[in-house]
Order: sequence, then C-alpha cells, then structure tokens
Amino acid sequence: MPGILIIAHAPLASALRACAEHVYGSTPPGLEALDVQADADTQALLGQAEQAIARLSADGGDVLVLADTAGATPCNTARRLVFDAAGAARLRLVGGVNLPMLLRCLCYRAEGLDRLVERAVEGGQRAIAEIEADAAPPAQATPCEPCAALLPCPDSTS
Repeated sequence: MPGILIIAHAPLASALRACAEHVYGSTPPGLEALDVQADADTQALLGQAEQAIARLSADGGDVLVLADTAGATPCNTARRLVFDAAGAARLRLVGGVNLPMLLRCLCYRAEGLDRLVERAVEGGQRAIAEIEADAAPPAQATPCEPCAALLPCPDSTS
C-alpha cells in the first residue's frame, strides 16, 4: 500500500492531515504532512521531504506525493524528489491537492500507485463544482454528512 506525503504551504498540509484524522478517527497509517513555511530554506526542506519519503517507503513501498500549487516551492521540492528518485521507493507526484483528493487516495491505496494517481486526479477534479445558490439546502444536515458518504472505504485496511 503506497505511503502518502502531503507537501504544501503552511498550514495546509497539516490541516489536510487533521481533516483525514477527523474522518477516520485517527491518523491513517502511512500518511505524513510537511508544511512549508514562507521563509523555508529549500535545502533544509528537501532534507525534511527526503526523510519523510524514507519513513514512508521503509518497507520498500511506493509513495504518492500530493503538492498544493504547481510551480511553487512545495511542488518544486517534490519534483526534485521524484526526478532524483533512484532508491527503492517509486515516487509519483500530483499537484493541486484538495481534501476530496486526499480522502479518495486514502480509500483506494490498495489499488497500487499507478491507479492511485489516476484516482487522485479524478477525485480532485470531480470535487470542484459550483453549488447552485437557488438550490434549497438540506433541512438538517449532520456536520460530517459529506464525509460519511465516503465511508466505509473499499479498502478496509486504511
């Protein structure tokens, strides 16, 4: 099952991990977050990302890296990791991370890295939609109704 590293401008990576903890009741295994501060030293950041990848791939597994904005420091750092990857871990990078993308990735990790990348992109894109202002809201919704629709995951091990 691939590990997942979220790398994003602070505090987005930690916030997304916290949302996953909320949905699952605890931190899903094999999920790490790396917040990039505005004044981050890029070499130190690269070292932190390499350490996270090493932890996530300790058993020789693959790693999916989810970054926030293409062309920005977090994604550029991740691109260096993916480009330089010559170790045991196979890395893939997807930009534009959002919560639906992350939850989908956590649910479908058992399908393997290549299929997980497809699901991440599809899930992230499908979640973006205009909500019609003239549509009546539900009479009474529980706070996590959208989250409940995602559970249980097809992959009951995550």
